[in-house]
Amino acid sequence: MFSFSEIVGHETIKEHLQTAIREEKPFHAYIFHGDVGVGKETMAKTFAAGLMCQGDSEKPCGNCVSCHQLESGNHPDVIWVKRERSSLGVDEIREQLCNSMEIKPFSSPYKIYIVQEAEKMTEAAQNALLKTIEEPPEYGVVILLTSNLSELLTTIQSRCLTLDFRPLTTNAVEEYLKSQCQIPDYLAKASAAFAQGNLGKAMRYARSEDFIERKDSILSLLRRVEDMTVTEMLEVIKELGTRGDEVRDYIDLMELWYRDVLIFKATKNINQLFFQEESSSISKEAARRSYEKIEEILRAFDKAKFRLKANVSFEVAMELMLMTLKNNA
Repeated sequence: MFSFSEIVGHETIKEHLQTAIREEKPFHAYIFHGDVGVGKETMAKTFAAGLMCQGDSEKPCGNCVSCHQLESGNHPDVIWVKRERSSLGVDEIREQLCNSMEIKPFSSPYKIYIVQEAEKMTEAAQNALLKTIEEPPEYGVVILLTSNLSELLTTIQSRCLTLDFRPLTTNAVEEYLKSQCQIPDYLAKASAAFAQGNLGKAMRYARSEDFIERKDSILSLLRRVEDMTVTEMLEVIKELGTRGDEVRDYIDLMELWYRDVLIFKATKNINQLFFQEESSSISKEAARRSYEKIEEILRAFDKAKFRLKANVSFEVAMELMLMTLKNNA
């Protein structure tokens, strides 16, 4: 059941949304901005449940008809805007949101629309949405979830209240994994550290039966870049898994490792490294790479993630990244 008290961190955002619920004065359009897995969707569901709640005390109460409807995904006045293709087109936005908002709520004080991956809206779709949020009915509330704010038109941004979801502290993530998910201490510690404040990512790591093995395989690959071909490196990554979230996790680990290389090159201080146990390999890599080459590799990781998000094929995105890794000695 949804509850603000069970959401880890984001205290300022929770306080703001709870005030809007308590005073019955939600803004007409929100942007929830932050990395995938940082908690935007959970917050949106909880906020919607609170606005619709029929209870008399703390909202959402979890016991009323409205809360049960939302929990089961059957609330008639909370609409999740669906995307059938890689982008969210103007016809889908008009059919699912713009046109239906004109119809008053079925059983609630509000009609709430939640758009996941709002950055996938085409420009035409955003312009259609803009007309709706410029003059919305009093009962209309739109929540746009996005991990890439720059893909939303500035005119959309200017008419929405943007709430930025920041990474949590490593300690907060670790404690949640141990107390709420019953994750063993050693795995909770490792998962929290590698997730870099992203609770969703940490939970995915912790629940993966072979997370530690996969992490070790990626670090082994990085140590052996000089001795491997691009094809051989690509095969290692393929064997680990090709799902989007898995590949992004591998790239994040590589990025952390090369940030350590950059830090060590600049400071020679092992204590500042994330992968302190890798200090010998990291120092060797720092000695053979120039600052410019290390920064080019870090940019290659960002480009690979962008390409994957833009639906460039897995093999093309990985080959381009690995070629940069291999060639920038």
